[in-house]
Amino acid sequence: MELNILTLCYLIASVTFILGLKMLSNPASARKGNLVAAAGMTIAIIGTIFLYESDGQKLHNYGWIFGGLLIGGIVGTLAAKKVKMTAMPEMVSLFNGMGGACAALISAAEFYHIYKLHQDSPGTPFSDIVSVGTYVTIAAGAIIGTISYTGSIIAWGKLNGRVKDFSFKGQHIVNMIVLVLVIIAAVWVYRSNIGDMYIPFLLIGFFALIYGILFVLPIGGADMPVVISLLNSFTGVAAACGGFLYDNKAMLTGGILVGAAGTLLTILMCKAMNRSLTNVLIGSFGAGNKAAGAVAGKSSQGNYKEISLADAAMLMAYANKVMVVPGYGLAVAQAQHTCHELEKILEEKGVEFKYAIHPVAGRMPGHMNVLLAEADVPYEKLLEMEQANDEFKTCDVVLVLGANDVVNPAAKNDPASPIYGMPILEVEQAKTVIVNKRSMKPGYAGIENDLFFQPKTSMLFGDAKKVLQDLCAEVKAV
Repeated sequence: MELNILTLCYLIASVTFILGLKMLSNPASARKGNLVAAAGMTIAIIGTIFLYESDGQKLHNYGWIFGGLLIGGIVGTLAAKKVKMTAMPEMVSLFNGMGGACAALISAAEFYHIYKLHQDSPGTPFSDIVSVGTYVTIAAGAIIGTISYTGSIIAWGKLNGRVKDFSFKGQHIVNMIVLVLVIIAAVWVYRSNIGDMYIPFLLIGFFALIYGILFVLPIGGADMPVVISLLNSFTGVAAACGGFLYDNKAMLTGGILVGAAGTLLTILMCKAMNRSLTNVLIGSFGAGNKAAGAVAGKSSQGNYKEISLADAAMLMAYANKVMVVPGYGLAVAQAQHTCHELEKILEEKGVEFKYAIHPVAGRMPGHMNVLLAEADVPYEKLLEMEQANDEFKTCDVVLVLGANDVVNPAAKNDPASPIYGMPILEVEQAKTVIVNKRSMKPGYAGIENDLFFQPKTSMLFGDAKKVLQDLCAEVKAV
């Protein structure tokens, strides 16, 4: 009976995971979807703690279990409440890394149990103690989980500026050699009959750890949203391996959902950038092509013109349609609420107001959508890239707030540019383009932006929040 109740708990949890993921696809229901999935996870955890049995024995060491839950709950709650929206991408990377580490530790613990059985049966081949399928699952969980952990930590360091891009000649060859060593170590453990087999197993983790570091280090900042999504899928696959090992349906379902969603998101983001995943991982246009970026920037440099707040406010107040292109600069200034206020002021004057969202704007997938949802911007006003590009030609004013690479015409016009071929928001089709930046420094990809020197474009320098506050005041006065 207890087993049936536990199975029911896992079934409920699995259903809530699926429903929660579905609700996360729409900003209007995303918060509720998060709570639904969290409720399902709570049911699965409580059911496992009190109902799970193995060889007729229930779980024990409740002090350690609830102590860990309490500490983790407090740390997670405080971190989530204190994190700034600008730091959200690195927190996502950090938490994702913790998930990968947990999956790797689960594999290590299960291998230790098998290792003890082998120690108690001297001379028995290791392959007679554990099946190929079980061992492959353990090894896969350890390898993928470790790569996800170290890769996510490096990504976290890159996003907050603590870790710089690093590459050397032949690095991809070294990466492949390390990956081959991981596989060799995994096969060696299973095929050998040495007494102390835990040390070779640790070599699997060591080489996987090194590979995770080398895998992410050379990838440039402009590609980090894709890398975060890919690492997220790794963690999901590693968690699914744990679900196989424990025959835990909820863990298996959750891992598969995360792995599949992360993989699909990675593919969609690569498509949005008009690049293959291989090109993202090996091309590294944010890091390895700085020289090309410098050449492209040099050829596009020229004279730019500035616009005053009063003139910008006049243009927007008397426009029929205004579109905003949000970027990381908007997040840094935490100006999403002020931007929404400008939207309401202009709409009171009869101006149509919309937002153009690029799939890889910001530092993580969906960064701008989350940012604007926090400010209660209606979802229907957020236009995807294709739809926005169709409407720019009918737009009187486009206000670019801290975006750079996603509006750079060099992606279409300059074959020498590192971002050539990447689909962009074609803001230059509008009648007037106003770009808000702190300075003329290049964006995250480290290349100059041709847009800033075009006749239609005017620069409005300053902190995004302060500029938007002043714009609100000026528009009201018009």
